[in-house]
Amino acid sequence: MTFAPFSQKQITALTWWCPDGPYRERDAIICDGAVRSGKTLCMSLSFVFWAFADFVNSDFAICGKTVTALKRNIVHPLVSQLTDMGFGVEWKQSRNYMDVTLHGRTNRFYFFGGRDESSASLIQGMTLSGVMLDEVALMPRSFVEQALARCSVSGSRFWFNCNPEHPHHWFYKEWIVKCRQKNALYLHFTMEDNPSLTPQVRERYEHLYSGAFYERFVLGKWVAAEGLVYPFFSTQQHVGAPEGDCCEYYISCDYGTVNPASFGLWGRRGAVWYRICEYYYSSKREGQQKTDEEYYAALEELAGSHCISGVVCDPSAASFMTCIRRHGRFTVIPAKNNVTDGIRQVADALREGKIKIAGCCDDTIREFALYRWDENAEKDRPIKENDHAMDDIRYFVATVLCGEEEGFFALAARR
Repeated sequence: MTFAPFSQKQITALTWWCPDGPYRERDAIICDGAVRSGKTLCMSLSFVFWAFADFVNSDFAICGKTVTALKRNIVHPLVSQLTDMGFGVEWKQSRNYMDVTLHGRTNRFYFFGGRDESSASLIQGMTLSGVMLDEVALMPRSFVEQALARCSVSGSRFWFNCNPEHPHHWFYKEWIVKCRQKNALYLHFTMEDNPSLTPQVRERYEHLYSGAFYERFVLGKWVAAEGLVYPFFSTQQHVGAPEGDCCEYYISCDYGTVNPASFGLWGRRGAVWYRICEYYYSSKREGQQKTDEEYYAALEELAGSHCISGVVCDPSAASFMTCIRRHGRFTVIPAKNNVTDGIRQVADALREGKIKIAGCCDDTIREFALYRWDENAEKDRPIKENDHAMDDIRYFVATVLCGEEEGFFALAARR
């Protein structure tokens, strides 16, 4: 593998732990900033180099939001780079670790996913000489603190890497603001710190984002989200119908009795998922609430004669999911319901052209123009208004589209 010359900030990330360097006595390094700024490459290489400089026959952990994403974004390129440099790598993919060898010295690197609060139990009980947390701002605090508590070996260190989030985020307040108290080296990266990016590529990334996501991912700032959640949504770019039949169908549901209920029929043609049509019912607007059975009848009508692979439901709608199962036609899939992650995934899917909305979906198009961030909240949170189609779209993207891409999506067989 051929590297472009490193920037000064990348060199600092690579060498901060060296015995004759000015940062040798630091206990941790924090690298945050823009996407594609070169921080992840330098940190992962530096982490392994440091492990072999200071330890032998020791255990380390490399953590990401999910193990699947970690392997794709960190481990695969890292294994290639280490092999090219003369390291021996024995990767036990099914057991989520790799043994790395150099000049007869071996260290083991375990892989963990910090998806949610339950993830902390995965790493509990280990003894580690160091831990690297990639995209640490996307992990729950309990997982991060459990990982740090595992580093009880003398000389162990912490390695943090992330893109910015909300300025009230716990990691920003506890580690970046307090980096001197924590004896941590803090490096803030921009795209200019990655010499391998051409001006054309930098310009392309600058046009991918808007609003708070632009300030975070391009400018590298910890800023609060404000204004529209999807300010870039346009009928010219994101509204369209499939030209011909689709090969696969799903329905996504945001269930409501007092609040509106929103169902969307999705069909895949080629690499694009289309929201072909929708059912949207507001009891306040219509002056009458509906029962589970009445909503199920609407679901049947929306599905028509299509073979539906699954109905992705609001995970809190227990009674409606029971109703669907009782009728026996559809497989019910409880939706993944992390709001901020889901919004990010929907935004990416829209920008990349992976989803489109048919022009007949009037309530969805209306909500895209009204769905806003709560500017008074202390973390990223949209206002709970005009969000019902937005929620069912988020359920579909997070559970089906991104679930398939990350390799862990599975359907329960209908009994």
